[in-house]
Amino acid sequence: MYNPSRIIKSEPVILGLESSCDETAAALIRGRTLLSSRIISSADEHKKFGGVVPEIASRAHTEAVGEVVELALKDAGLSLEDIDAVAVTYGAGLLGALLVGLSFAKSLAYTLNVPLIAVNHIRGHLAAAYLADNSLKPPFVTLLASGGHTAILHTKNYTEFEVVGSTCDDAAGEAFDKVARVLGLEYPGGVNVERLAKVGANTVNLPKCLVKNTQQMQFSYSGLKTAVINYCHNAEQKGEAVNKADVARSFQHAAVDPLVKKTVESALKLGVGTVTAGGGVIANGYLRETLARECNAAGLKLVLPEKKYCTDNAAMIAAEGLTQYLHGNFASLDINARAQIPLR
Repeated sequence: MYNPSRIIKSEPVILGLESSCDETAAALIRGRTLLSSRIISSADEHKKFGGVVPEIASRAHTEAVGEVVELALKDAGLSLEDIDAVAVTYGAGLLGALLVGLSFAKSLAYTLNVPLIAVNHIRGHLAAAYLADNSLKPPFVTLLASGGHTAILHTKNYTEFEVVGSTCDDAAGEAFDKVARVLGLEYPGGVNVERLAKVGANTVNLPKCLVKNTQQMQFSYSGLKTAVINYCHNAEQKGEAVNKADVARSFQHAAVDPLVKKTVESALKLGVGTVTAGGGVIANGYLRETLARECNAAGLKLVLPEKKYCTDNAAMIAAEGLTQYLHGNFASLDINARAQIPLR
């Protein structure tokens, strides 16, 4: 019978697994020290179709999950017997893709007789900051910007946070991808919008993503996204050429500037001296530069994960796994994958 050891070590070796979308990833940490991080991506396969195809993603995870774990173990100089717990993404994401990683993690935890830790993918993005700064401790304010979520969070302690502001419709990452398709850019869209924006020179009049006259801080990317579509469509109807670089530049400013401004304002209002960030959009160079500049001007410490730990990876899952491990939050083997999961 599965009865894993509940002896809590101060610096356990945790294997993290991530398979929520098109990246099959494994990573190993000892305490907060990252020992290895490997990713096998199926992005090139999805590029042919202009986006992630769930069936292709699931098959790719099935083929890659064993290999990526072996590579991570080899890089870390460890064996399976050195693992104290297995942390795995159980939501949110593509259901079939999640099931591959979760099933593998369950089997491994059972075989090794070690705890299984079920990780909320979004909390993984938030935990990436702990790997960027081993001395990081709450409280701090976190800017979360990904394909599925956009929010400003007040992280009060290791397991509790309060939503200070959030999107009322689409997420920033989804908007970047949609605008990329409108401009005829290849998948993945966000990085190509950023690349094109660098050569833009003129400003296209687009609405900011901040919703005014509301009691709660709210962002809206639906209207911004629609404005880009309408601008391009109207120009086409008039037979006018669209300067795609200018559109990309203007969209990026409209999408990012309010997020940065309100993140800094929130930290100052709450009396918190540190700002962190997580999620795929945080890999955007313009956002990183703007956030660093504004935090420096406001006298705030900024902790930013490396770009490769902002996009989907297993190091962040292992990092959140450590938090759950130290608090004794273990999962049973009958836990199921969830395509959607609340931010909290």
